[in-house]
Amino acid sequence: MAGLALSMALPATDSARAQTAPPALGVQSPAQQPAESPQQQQIELPAPAERENPGLINEIGKLFEKSKSALPQLKSPGETINDLSNIARPSTMVTGRAACVVASNGAPDCKVGADRLCQSKGFKEGKSIDTDASEKCSPLVYLPGHKRGPNDCKTENFVTRAVCQ
Repeated sequence: MAGLALSMALPATDSARAQTAPPALGVQSPAQQPAESPQQQQIELPAPAERENPGLINEIGKLFEKSKSALPQLKSPGETINDLSNIARPSTMVTGRAACVVASNGAPDCKVGADRLCQSKGFKEGKSIDTDASEKCSPLVYLPGHKRGPNDCKTENFVTRAVCQ
């Protein structure tokens, strides 16, 4: 009987101790929390705005963000290879021999010669890469005893290689 009385007394003291014990460092059970009205539960403080850090790393980050719009987008490796093959396509470079015309100042104008060379290969126009010059003389120059005059020979220029479009 003494054991029964003791076992009944222990739970009573535990419940009394739980009601009188101070709350543990801010942790409260749901039963101990004060009742809040529905209006108080809906009000939440806004999240603090992210403060800008004016340091060097932040400024470099801003620079990269701004430069994304200023720089062209990178191409894929396949697109880059296609572009390079279009530039170095062997069919756009032609060889042959087309005469350059003499300009009004007496200098050779090889643009016309490059265009003619490219048009002979089926292209629209061209730009000369390589030229050749030769001297064309009257047969009299080769006779023994003939004195060479200023109009006996003239220099002719030719386009030998051109890039065509």
